[in-house]
Amino acid sequence: MVVETQTARFDSIPLDCGVTLTPVEIAYETYGKLNAAGSNAILIGHAFTGDAHAAGVSHEGKPGWWDNMIGPGKAFDTDRYFIICSNVLGGCQGTSGPGSINPATGKAYALAFPVITIRDMVRLQKNAGRFARIRRLLCAAGGSMGGMQALEWAVSYRRWCVPQFRLQPHGGTAPSRSRSMRWGARQSWPIPIGPKATTTRRSRRPRSLRGTHGRHITYMSDESMREKFGRRLREKEKLVSISAWISKWRVICDIAATSLSRASMRNSYLYITKAEDYFDLTNGTGRLVDAFSSVIRVFW
Repeated sequence: MVVETQTARFDSIPLDCGVTLTPVEIAYETYGKLNAAGSNAILIGHAFTGDAHAAGVSHEGKPGWWDNMIGPGKAFDTDRYFIICSNVLGGCQGTSGPGSINPATGKAYALAFPVITIRDMVRLQKNAGRFARIRRLLCAAGGSMGGMQALEWAVSYRRWCVPQFRLQPHGGTAPSRSRSMRWGARQSWPIPIGPKATTTRRSRRPRSLRGTHGRHITYMSDESMREKFGRRLREKEKLVSISAWISKWRVICDIAATSLSRASMRNSYLYITKAEDYFDLTNGTGRLVDAFSSVIRVFW
């Protein structure tokens, strides 16, 4: 099934930093059919390197990143539910971000783009949901940063959801811990921000790749690490020297880093990383019970 990416455009959106972004666009895809009540909708939030193309096949032949989960008879059954997935604010893959044109200058925002938060991303998702004629949300789901978005939905927009609202965060977190923030800082500092800082003389490859290796490693499970770098040697890839092993490591990391760099512009990387770092569902109190108090009152 070839899926068409759609775009919704809004005059403005207020941001948590106090700035009003004008105008703003959001790219999204939908799968399945919305019922007459507009209440069978499931919102899927993508992870850090994702985009709006969650299922089906794009015009370029690219399968959706969660195609094995979304479709007729699958976990997110499109015979029963209306699925919507959007590119996050700041993502620059059809949604407004630092790569978008600033109407005040006629040039890309770059680092003049306002600071964004996970709550800002969800606020724009809600606008996109209304644009798609969704009246009440049935479920919010997502992995990693998508899990953060799902949690934010439960707290900020619970009353826009059906009474039987379901929350499915996978691998997300309620507050970003100092450890993950240190990882983010370590992974971001090698990324150049000057207009001419594109390559190093020694490597002649984009310096923007160098800061992404560490983040890729934090995404990997023990199983996937064993598969890529474990002690077992496959018959077809026996390594005869330490230099061959080092080359194998670099190739795998470079492939991952190149994919990450292509999936989001380097400025988007910085903005989205910072949005994850700022995320705290408890608003600094550290008490999740308070954050979910309004949700509990709705249920009971």
